[in-house]
Amino acid sequence: MTNTARPTLFDPIRIGAIDCSNRIVMAPLTRCRAAPDTLALGELNAKYYAQRAGAGLIVSEATQVEPRGIGYVGTPGVYSDAQREGWRTVANAVHQAGGRIVAQLWHVGSVSHPDLQPGNGLPISASAWPQPGTVHTPQGKRDRVPPRALETHEVPELIEAFRKGAQLIKDAGLDGVEIHGANGYLIEQFMRDSTNSRTDQWGGSIMNRLRFCLEIVDACIGVFGKDRVGIRLSPVSNANGCPSDSNPQATYGTLVSELSQRGIAFLHFIEGNTGATHFTDGFDFAGARRTFGGTYIANNKYSREMAIEALADDRADAVAFGVPFISNPDLVDRLRQNAPLNPANTKTYYGPAEVGYTDYPTLAEEAAAAR
Repeated sequence: MTNTARPTLFDPIRIGAIDCSNRIVMAPLTRCRAAPDTLALGELNAKYYAQRAGAGLIVSEATQVEPRGIGYVGTPGVYSDAQREGWRTVANAVHQAGGRIVAQLWHVGSVSHPDLQPGNGLPISASAWPQPGTVHTPQGKRDRVPPRALETHEVPELIEAFRKGAQLIKDAGLDGVEIHGANGYLIEQFMRDSTNSRTDQWGGSIMNRLRFCLEIVDACIGVFGKDRVGIRLSPVSNANGCPSDSNPQATYGTLVSELSQRGIAFLHFIEGNTGATHFTDGFDFAGARRTFGGTYIANNKYSREMAIEALADDRADAVAFGVPFISNPDLVDRLRQNAPLNPANTKTYYGPAEVGYTDYPTLAEEAAAAR
């Protein structure tokens, strides 16, 4: 008799060419602990990721593909020799611990400030749209400023920066890349008609607005192959003050169809408003999963119960957890045993020290301390 039971959260999965021991994904988490002089990762960061290698797949913290891509103090890059060697240290530690890790390639676009930009230049974007919000810089908290619209000839240079970043990650020995197409950063600034008012081949129609994203996807496929490339999307999120597209279903639905034709490894969907509220109104996530056909990773405020139910109801192939991985390096074991979770200290989310980074205890360490 055929077994039609759905896989559980704790069953293995092959995501593209990546064999994962379970269906719990560590979501990308900005921790602002790269070396201040080189923006490279090192032994402390490697320890942090290795502690969390029980995840079926780790998606690294976002890493900027060029110096203009930075929007936060202390985030790592993927454009120098020192950064490549830092990522190699991380990859080796994760692999030695039995884990799998892909790097999230990122450019913040307008979500920055001249204090963070080379030569104190304006942040860049698809268009010069008003950028709400504030940003923390080495000089303190600043109001964001309207970005400079990229010239037509500059756009391919950004695509090439993503390609080079993917090559650096491949050379460092990681298992693949996730392209950050979510949360109102540069790729999404090109996608949405609310932030892209261009009249050249990078703006106007849906396909023109998606061109930047799709050419980045194609560039990364050229480096890693389609089965080691994924993307993160947030069709209905207003993260970082990025206003909604006028028709998310048409825009992101077209994108999913294009990604399906390319056969990439996974879609990583933020369902709802990033880090705030989980909801599926405003976009047909179930339809996107059917259209795509590959691995669908669900994300945004999932509890253990929600994740188990999502897999049981065939609404996802894997589920990504973010904040719980900050304070629970052994999150997979805790979820498997339905054990209590350590609360996360929000005051130590960002910063240079190991406090609040590599010092959260595992269940085994808690038990040993109690003896």
